[in-house]
Parts: sequence; C-alpha cells; structure tokens
Amino acid sequence: MSSANSGNGSDAPLATPPGQGRAASGHLTLEQLHHLIGSGRVDTVVLAVPDLQGRLKGKRYGARHFLDRVATGGADLCAYVLATDVDMTPADGFALTSWAAGYQDLAVTPALTTLRLTPWMSKTALVLGDAVDHEGNPIEVAPRQMLRRQLDRLARHGLDVKAGLECEFVVYQGTPEEAAECGYQGLRPLAMGNLDYALDHPPAADRFFRRLQAALAGAGLPVEAVKTESAPGQVEVTFPYGEALAACDGHLAFKHAVRAIGGRSGLTPTFMAAPTTGVGSGLHLHISLWKNRTNAINGADGALSALARHAIAGLLDALPQMAVLYAPNINSYKRYVPDSFAPTTASWGYDNRTCAIRVVGHGEGRHLEVRVPGADANPYLALAAAVAAINHGVDNALTPGPPETGNAYREGGPPLPSTLKQAQVALRNSSIVRDALGPDAVAHYAHLAQLEISHHQHIVTDAERHRWLTRA
Repeated sequence: MSSANSGNGSDAPLATPPGQGRAASGHLTLEQLHHLIGSGRVDTVVLAVPDLQGRLKGKRYGARHFLDRVATGGADLCAYVLATDVDMTPADGFALTSWAAGYQDLAVTPALTTLRLTPWMSKTALVLGDAVDHEGNPIEVAPRQMLRRQLDRLARHGLDVKAGLECEFVVYQGTPEEAAECGYQGLRPLAMGNLDYALDHPPAADRFFRRLQAALAGAGLPVEAVKTESAPGQVEVTFPYGEALAACDGHLAFKHAVRAIGGRSGLTPTFMAAPTTGVGSGLHLHISLWKNRTNAINGADGALSALARHAIAGLLDALPQMAVLYAPNINSYKRYVPDSFAPTTASWGYDNRTCAIRVVGHGEGRHLEVRVPGADANPYLALAAAVAAINHGVDNALTPGPPETGNAYREGGPPLPSTLKQAQVALRNSSIVRDALGPDAVAHYAHLAQLEISHHQHIVTDAERHRWLTRA
C-alpha cells in the first residue's frame, strides 16, 4: 500500500549544485572523480547500461583507464544486452541483433551526469551509459532512450515531468545462494506478521534499513521514507521528486544497492511483483507536470486543470494497451487481485487507493499516482508508458469520466489485462501504441513478451501437481 504523502515534495531535482557538495553527496563531476582516483579513494569505475529487465549490465574498468579512454571515447558491449530474456539467453526474432547478424557490438556513450559513488561497492564509482550505433545514433529500443523520446514529445507542449518513485519489495532471511539451494521453498521473511507503519522493527531489519539508507545517501540518493508494509518481510522505500530520467537512473542504483547490501547481510531481497500467493509489490509512479516552473496539475480555482484531466484520460485510455512495458512477465499479473491495493480496472479517483490513477497531494505538491506498475517493472519503460499515455491525452484533448468515489474493484472502468498474453496482443494491435512508441519498439517488446510466454508454456509447476496429481 502506498504512502499518501509519497513524492509530494518540492520541484527540486535530485542532484545537488556543482561544487564540493556534489562529491560529498555522492554525485561526481569528472574533475572530482579525477581527484578521488588520485587520492586512492576510487580505483574502479563501472559503466552500465540499463537492460530490458531494468538491471545494470556492463563492465568494471580500472579507474585511470576509464578517465583516459572510456570517459570521452566510450566503450562497446554486445548488442544482445538489449535483446535477450531475463536469463541472458541469445534469441532470434529481434531486429536489433541475432545469430544471423552475428551478435554484433553496439557503442556505449557514458552519461557523465549520472556519475556517482557507490558505497556498497568498495572504492567504486558508477556511471550509466546510452546505447548508440557506431554512427552515434541512439538505439531507439534501449529503455533509457524510450523514456527520453516520450519526455521530448511532451516537451513540445512546454511541459516538464517530475517523478518520484515508490517501490515495495520483500526481504527473506538467508543468502541468495541458500535460497537457491532449497529451490526457493520454505523461505522465511525478514519479519513476521503485519508490520504496516510499525516502528518496532526486529534488530536484523533495523540494521538492514540503516545500512541501506547510509549507502544510498552516500550515492546521492537520500530516501524520503522507509516503512514496513502489511506482508511479512515487505518494505517500501520512497524517494523525493526529481527530474524523470534521473529518478529512473537512481532507481536502478537503488535496486543494485538493495541486492548487494542484502546479500552481505545474509538476506535475500526480491522485487518480484507477486513473490508468494497473496502478496503483491508495486512500483508506484508519482508524476506531476510542470510548465514555466508552475505545477500544471492545478487549475486556477483549485480544481484539476484541463491539462490534468487530459493527462488522466490519456492514462486511462492508453495504459491498458501498454501493460507489457510495466507488467513484463507472467508473474506480474498475479499481483492484480481485487481488494489487494493493486488496481484491476482503468479507473481514477481522488485519494482512492482502489484506482489505477490516484490524484493525491495538496497545493504545489498535487500530482498523479500511477499505481499499475509492479516492483518487477523496468522504471524507464513504466514511466515511458505513462508519459506516452499522457501525451496521447494531451494531443487529443481527451476528457475522463467522473472519478470513482467508491470501490473501483467493483465499480471501476474497463479491466486491465489479466495475463501477459492479453497484454501482448493489446500491444501488437494498438494503433495508439504504435503511434506513440513506433513500430520497431512495439515489435521489440512484443517479442520479449513472447519469449517469456514461451518459456513458461510447457513447464509443469508445483501448484499444478498439488491440485491435479491425485485428482486427474
């Protein structure tokens, strides 16, 4: 369940101003990195590209080699990093690369504004990279570019997006290696019972929270709040508002930190949307639209502006057709259960947690909370889908129906896709999505969904055996 106050802060970006304060906060300039390398505080730089699943993929470089060659000259990675499933299986069917194309390289240009310290990795800095072809043209299906393209389209209306991400995840006792050895069966949550909003956390949980908060602050990612949730071992972390692309960049660093610190603490965190039956973890997108440094969500009379209503209508119309981008695998759809705080209908309302789109906040902090993505979503793709839907609403001056004032699980709008196959068919057949994302992106992500569907199609599960072994 989301926090009513999440992401309702100021319009200040995540990054601090240039100068020594940036180094102290974890953000780095190239000059500051040079000084840290010279003093021996940094000896490794990780150059990473966000992959399709929202993970960091790349290489570790000797720090001086990074400065001398990579920072300005870039690097190469095999293009399959942006054309593979979660298991990193080389697969045909992608236009970007394949066996027939020889799995060629693509170029990576360091986005030096993303350079930051990573206190969870000793003497290491992290910089994200943009995937480009060898003529320097962006790879349009790369997640970072997918979001950038939608933000650029919205900027034609003079609008800027600010985003705050709110993520839930579940933490289990024992290392990931121990969890794998037991076949991921019998996992014990970090804390038992419903600890929603609790402040009496077990010592192991308190230690994990403190280590995580300190590491994130040292990386220039101070959290807004950390709270335990209703499911055993479930945690929610929220971050302040900031520039949309930077919010997603920070989210990938956050997930990397959670896994690294969790493993070293003898814990196994998971960002599965539904890690066990009856438990769902979301990635809520808190979005506001700004024009001339003013929150454009508010109308002159304190009501929603016409622009906000266009945005809501676009979200309701287009998001169900882009579920592949924010619910990317079979498990994602097991989170969408009535009366679970995960939406099941394309609905909107004021401070109504049964809806897909929740209008929340006050004054300049008023914003839209998009509640459909799960914790397993790639943040760039989820936010790209939301911004594309807003573009659709603004471009066509759409207007929504009346807000839901009751239970949207019972009285809401059209149902959201309930399976990955439904979502894939909707993506392939939507003229709205094709116009928004382009046919190449539609084909790329529809094929990624098919790989996931095909992987599960012939696997017999424990649940099937339990239900049918002695009854068939």
